[in-house]
Amino acid sequence: MTETAQQGSVKAEATEAAQAAAGEPAAVVRKRGGGDPATRGRTTIADGVVEKIAGLAARDVLGVHAMGSGLSRTFGAVRDRVPGAKSVTRGVKAEVGEVQTALDLEIVVEYGVSIGDVARAVRENVIAAVERMTGLEVVEVNIAVGDVKLPDEEDDDETRLQ
Repeated sequence: MTETAQQGSVKAEATEAAQAAAGEPAAVVRKRGGGDPATRGRTTIADGVVEKIAGLAARDVLGVHAMGSGLSRTFGAVRDRVPGAKSVTRGVKAEVGEVQTALDLEIVVEYGVSIGDVARAVRENVIAAVERMTGLEVVEVNIAVGDVKLPDEEDDDETRLQ
């Protein structure tokens, strides 16, 4: 071994000894790829995914009779008769960005309930469900009340189909 190589080896051994005395590992092991695995790549969420989550969350609120306009409910009733074709996105429109989303919902409320209270509860339930499941920030939930279901009234979709 040359004198320079011997000096380099002695320096390396001295460095390792100093690190061991300080409680540091002798060699630093680097992982492949570097960084947190959660930051490697991008996740995109389709509008339809957010619409399904919002539709289910809105339907869970007491006082919501149905979702969508009369025409969409009529077509939906026909579609619902096909096995596996039930649409939970009826009455829901989502615009999804990279970190935020905005939602428009059209609902039918039961007669006798406070529309303001139902709208507030729908908004809270939808925001909580979408943010929890997607991680997206919900910037707005616009609610349009398209109809009131009267107690003695049959469902529109049932009367039109018979």
